[in-house]
Amino acid sequence: MLSESGYDGKVLAGGQSLVPAMNFRLAQPSILIDLNGIDALFYVIPGRGGGLQIGAMTRHRTVERSDLVATRAPLLHAAMPHIAHVQIRNRGTLGGSLAHADPAAELPAVMVALDARFRLQSARGERWVPAADFYIGLFTTALAPDELLVEIAAPPQPPHSGWSFQEIARRPGDYAIVGVAATVYLDATGRCTEARLVYLSVGEGPTTAHNASAILRWQTPTVEAIAAAAHTAAYQDVDPLADIHATADYRRHLVEVLGKRALTEAFARATEPHPSVLRA
Repeated sequence: MLSESGYDGKVLAGGQSLVPAMNFRLAQPSILIDLNGIDALFYVIPGRGGGLQIGAMTRHRTVERSDLVATRAPLLHAAMPHIAHVQIRNRGTLGGSLAHADPAAELPAVMVALDARFRLQSARGERWVPAADFYIGLFTTALAPDELLVEIAAPPQPPHSGWSFQEIARRPGDYAIVGVAATVYLDATGRCTEARLVYLSVGEGPTTAHNASAILRWQTPTVEAIAAAAHTAAYQDVDPLADIHATADYRRHLVEVLGKRALTEAFARATEPHPSVLRA
């Protein structure tokens, strides 16, 4: 149906973004294709080697309450309560939020920080796209008009890895003024082999602080190194805009503050025993 309708068709998942857009006449599709009857798109299952696979129609609330998500993708688990309100999470879907590509949404930043992959499917076949390559611009993704996002795959988190999710919003349930998802990885000597800081609400999509990551790579994560990386993220990696919620300078300030908090917490977690070690 999607391949036949082309740009005239819109996919209806949870409806928490599409229906308001239609109410305000921001979207006026001539055809709605409802996915809610496709049971095969609702699942949370173990992935290979300790990873995680989630069907695109899985509700936010299911992900939030899943013990498997909490164990295998704790960053995702920590971010879920920050998404809107319980009523919205009861209906909203993981795939719907990711495909909508709102620059203020938590899930795109989380998936890029996790180095997740998305399975896209059409009548022509399927392909896998890294989350970092999926987001092209404002509300724009790599999805072709006839493609569906059908699955999200998060890789296993190795020993000596840590994570953190931080955001500042005016009220619980509001869109974040600034948010950040962080993942870090240490070698056996305690040096940082990789660090990812991915911000939301500071650009046209999830914004990765590449320069900040470069400062930390192969360094011992000292207080000074973390502070330097957070400062670099604020003044070299992002170019936030002002709006009715915050000035550009205030957003830049939050980028530095939240970056420092996230990195500090993530590196602290990376030094703790890994769950797989505890099970052994």
